Amino acid sequence: MSTIKHASKATFAREVLQASVPVLVDFYADWCGPCRMLAPTLEGLSAEFAGRAKIVKVDVDAEPELASQFQVESIPTLVFIAGGKLVGKTSGLVPADGLRQVLNQLASASPNITRRVG
Repeated sequence: MSTIKHASKATFAREVLQASVPVLVDFYADWCGPCRMLAPTLEGLSAEFAGRAKIVKVDVDAEPELASQFQVESIPTLVFIAGGKLVGKTSGLVPADGLRQVLNQLASASPNITRRVG
């Protein structure tokens, strides 16, 4: 069973902004090939970081307001939130090792540290 949550406008604050751990938000669409290619990597990282960080998916077709709020111009776009604040953002396919490194840093760092992946 997947440990990745799906967020909507109604649940975004609870799932992401109020989370007690850093959150990687995956802005994706079902029709997006690169998004589907990234999905197994995110599943693995979600299990690996259980309790230390979490991964939340937002479907840009179902939640265009959230995509606009985070200035998502292409997908997949990955947004890193810690302490309720945006601390990093990247677009496109990112290797698992790069994501793992950022999640490790965020899980052990102050939420005011900004990171860029890729």
